[in-house]
Amino acid sequence: MVCGGAGSGKTLLAVSFLLNGVIRFGEPGVLMTFEETAEELASDLKSLGYDLDKLAKEGKLAVDYVRVERSEIEETGEYDLEGLFVRLDDAIRSVGAKRIVLDTIESLFSGLSNAAILRSELRRLFRWLKDKGLTAVLTGERGDGGLTRQGLEEYVSDAVILLDHRVHDQVSTRRLRIVKYRGSHHGTNEYPFLIDHDGLSVLPVTSLGLCHPALKERVSTGIDRLDEMLSGQGYYRGSTILLSGTAGTGKTSLAAHFVHAACRRGERCLYFLFEESPQQLLRNMQSIGIDLQPWVDRGLLEFHADRPSRFGLETHLAGMQRAIRRFEPSVAVVDPVTNLLAVGSKSDVRSMLTRVIDYLKQESITGLFTSLTPGSTELQETEAGISSLMDTWIVLTISEENRHRRRWLSVLKSRGMAHSNTVREYALTDKGLQVLDGEPARPARAAGV
Repeated sequence: MVCGGAGSGKTLLAVSFLLNGVIRFGEPGVLMTFEETAEELASDLKSLGYDLDKLAKEGKLAVDYVRVERSEIEETGEYDLEGLFVRLDDAIRSVGAKRIVLDTIESLFSGLSNAAILRSELRRLFRWLKDKGLTAVLTGERGDGGLTRQGLEEYVSDAVILLDHRVHDQVSTRRLRIVKYRGSHHGTNEYPFLIDHDGLSVLPVTSLGLCHPALKERVSTGIDRLDEMLSGQGYYRGSTILLSGTAGTGKTSLAAHFVHAACRRGERCLYFLFEESPQQLLRNMQSIGIDLQPWVDRGLLEFHADRPSRFGLETHLAGMQRAIRRFEPSVAVVDPVTNLLAVGSKSDVRSMLTRVIDYLKQESITGLFTSLTPGSTELQETEAGISSLMDTWIVLTISEENRHRRRWLSVLKSRGMAHSNTVREYALTDKGLQVLDGEPARPARAAGV
């Protein structure tokens, strides 16, 4: 049983089960709808990549529309679903169906006031479907006091899936929860899901845990002298790196060096932008001698740019994981994570990033995150929410001396390797970010520290 309010996607979830059975597993199906006609449903699903007419012509799918009008119903005598059983049986036999979907089942009882008969016929319908050996999915609208309109379907069904479409702070999120599933262990949390041109996708993000591999291979940062500060070899592959600093310290430039080096090795990189457009970043990096456009043209580098306020955190998370699964990168960059605070609290952002990090590590993808540090806030306080999740933490700062600004770089931590504990000066030049020669010294006054 799939239940939910208007716009929750319950019909799409049920039909996806039916059509994937036909397309992927060769199991014919029957779709019986009580609200939309077959033509209307086919038109709606075509925009999501499903061709109902084609499957029907091939004899793999039977679609039947049952028209129920309250104004044309007069209740008299005994009410039963015998006519529906005959109609269903004919559709099942016509294609040899293994799966069946009954969309908006409560429409059958719109003109019935006798609750006892209603409950009896619902039980008989469920038993009839089981006796036929069919895997059946029924959809229903949310009720006022229960999960469904009649308050019975959730008790008779073997499994109940609840869909919810909520809006918080003007941001909408769709979520799914398995209320019950007889005879099977199942997740009880809410899971975000997406509806787009590829249909419906659900990501069980909370099922990830601390069971990811720990690789010993090292990958270059893209800057030789920064590699030297990390025991001469750079980051661990599959680790997570945090670049934090105030505005203008060069966090994105340092990230671009890493991406450029990975693409030179022939690795695929996925870059999530929450502040700049891809075109703006490409132009800006060319000003310091880093040309990323050839890697985009060769399909090694792909950008995903979006405003954080466009979706909720869970939807951003689901979209990011979906993009990672599709592109299969070796490196993923999120720039900057602090912009996500616009759509969630610090604890919510930390929870989301924990899931992103778990997913990246599970897939052995090296993840690099940039974070903006406000100049008026203590560094340790600002980064305490996410820095503990990272394997390597590099801090970029700016100091003012004699009316000149100087940039400084330090490695605060890098798990599992020897690393420099000194502060090194660096400069942004037309040949990229360069760590300068000379004896390192700690700046006298640095913004944000």
